[in-house]
Amino acid sequence: MIKKFLVFLLFLIISDAHAVSADFATAAKSAFLIDYDSGSEIFAKNADVLMPPSSMLKLVTLAVLFDKIKSGDLKLDDTLVVSENADYQKPIWYQASKMCLVTGQKITVKDAILGIIVLSAGDASVVVAESIAGSEDKFTENMKKYTDSIGMTQSSFGNASGLPNPNNLMTSRELALLAQHLIQDYPELYKLFATKRFEFLDTKTGWCKEWAKTHTTNYNKLLFSMIGADGLKTGHTDNGGYGMVGSAKIGNRRLIGVINGFHGKNHEALANEMKKLLNYGYTNTQTKVFYRPGDNVIKIPVWYGKQDKVIATIDKAVAVTLPKSESLKNIQVLARYEQPIAAPIKAGQRIGEIVITKNGDVIQRIPLIAKHKVGKIQFIRRIIKNLSVMLWGK
Repeated sequence: MIKKFLVFLLFLIISDAHAVSADFATAAKSAFLIDYDSGSEIFAKNADVLMPPSSMLKLVTLAVLFDKIKSGDLKLDDTLVVSENADYQKPIWYQASKMCLVTGQKITVKDAILGIIVLSAGDASVVVAESIAGSEDKFTENMKKYTDSIGMTQSSFGNASGLPNPNNLMTSRELALLAQHLIQDYPELYKLFATKRFEFLDTKTGWCKEWAKTHTTNYNKLLFSMIGADGLKTGHTDNGGYGMVGSAKIGNRRLIGVINGFHGKNHEALANEMKKLLNYGYTNTQTKVFYRPGDNVIKIPVWYGKQDKVIATIDKAVAVTLPKSESLKNIQVLARYEQPIAAPIKAGQRIGEIVITKNGDVIQRIPLIAKHKVGKIQFIRRIIKNLSVMLWGK
């Protein structure tokens, strides 16, 4: 007989913390702050308003590229060829950030990534787009497919560089979601976002050689001013102001912040605004992580299996974020599943869920998945199993 089980995994009692400080305020048109593990919203201002993302859009270009590297279609030492569309002498690049590339030049995938991250190189973005999809227009379709697949359904794209285009629209909430995926899905490549300086000296003209010597420092000044900061990307246009997707990890806790439409003096002022936003989260909120992806959560009995039990795990952290002024004493973490689970079971198969409640109300549901496969026993053994149950109840 299959029975439904609700297993009480954890009941936390912690004394009340000190009261939080006043609410955060920012001059930016839009801002959003989340805890990486729980995904919980800490601060939001116009977080769902579509706005031009400027060069923060390059994070989508990088995400599509990272996915190609992860799948093995591209390697960091592969070379990409620069077309006329990415030539720095084309008028659209006169006022834009760039690597100073010329037609026919070859650059490595890694240099293209560092150029985009550190130098905010729009010309390198076009090289990536054309190398992957054949044209920049076609690449925007790849961008849309990628963002839709991770839940960024409002975002739209007109190019790969973030240069002004009426179709380039994103929300601060969706930019934060993208940052989560870059950190979680591409941990080794994500480390490149912490690069403070990149010298690309393979320039082909005298003007570019001089220009390249003075353009080596990451526009993300948060990397230089906040301990634990390790990403991600800034953007700026005269009309739209400054923007940044930033992240910092202090201890075992990571926060992700987004600012857009900030009319500050420069990138240093932008970094200070992001630092204030992140520090607000660290100072005024707390996160309790119960389980991390891959942890063994519980063993569930298996019917007709080659193993008697299957280990249930998760691929998303089980965590909760609360103001420090609130107690965690009313948080419960429960595992809900049916047992026994009939074999065969595939690795990654959903076999239940974890439910987090606060004061009895459900605040999160996280799927429980099988950590390993469990094969099904042969017919004769199933008959023996049935007899065992009838005669001895097991």
